[in-house]
Amino acid sequence: MPMDASEIERRIKTALPDAEIEIRDLAGDGDHYAATVKSEQFRGKTRVQQHQLVYAALQGDMGGALHALALQTSPPD
Repeated sequence: MPMDASEIERRIKTALPDAEIEIRDLAGDGDHYAATVKSEQFRGKTRVQQHQLVYAALQGDMGGALHALALQTSPPD
């Protein structure tokens, strides 16, 4: 069963409480999303480390309940 956008946002917010999150359903199928995530916890981290924090928040469901997630991450402006 696909993961809906509100569940993706809830999990990211749990791991990164200060995060500003925007999620878009790319295909309208509830299976392919794009997310923009800004968090102070990303400051000083590489892009790969930032993405790893988001993937960890998804608790191993990447590639399973969540088929595809295009990520853009950064610290706040």
